[in-house]
Amino acid sequence: MPNYNKTILMGRITHEPELKTLSSGTISISTGMAINRNWTDKETGDRREEVCFVDLQAFGQNAQIIHQYFTIGTPIHVEGRLRYRTWETPNGEKRSKHDVLVDTFQFVESLNKDRHNGGTHIDVATIANDEIPF
Repeated sequence: MPNYNKTILMGRITHEPELKTLSSGTISISTGMAINRNWTDKETGDRREEVCFVDLQAFGQNAQIIHQYFTIGTPIHVEGRLRYRTWETPNGEKRSKHDVLVDTFQFVESLNKDRHNGGTHIDVATIANDEIPF
């Protein structure tokens, strides 16, 4: 049976991308995003909202661009794959979580919206995942 692991999300960055250089020399960032879902409760008619928080990790050129252009609140569209990680804390407690490894991403808003003449403008960044170290 074939397997398929593809995640497509659009939301806003929740914390500043943290830039690291791996021992292999590959650049990595970790950040997070929030995805809001709004609806109207059929029974009460009240507007409802839920927020899903997702951790992101990107490598190579994706990591460099996200680190350079994305800050808290910036909207982003990402495509990637889910990853499940487990680890043990220094106290011996077992922890686990899912995150998304970013394969490609897109800017949702123009970088030039507040800049006039001479600003850097990138509308779409889609970069191959050749630099991912695993």
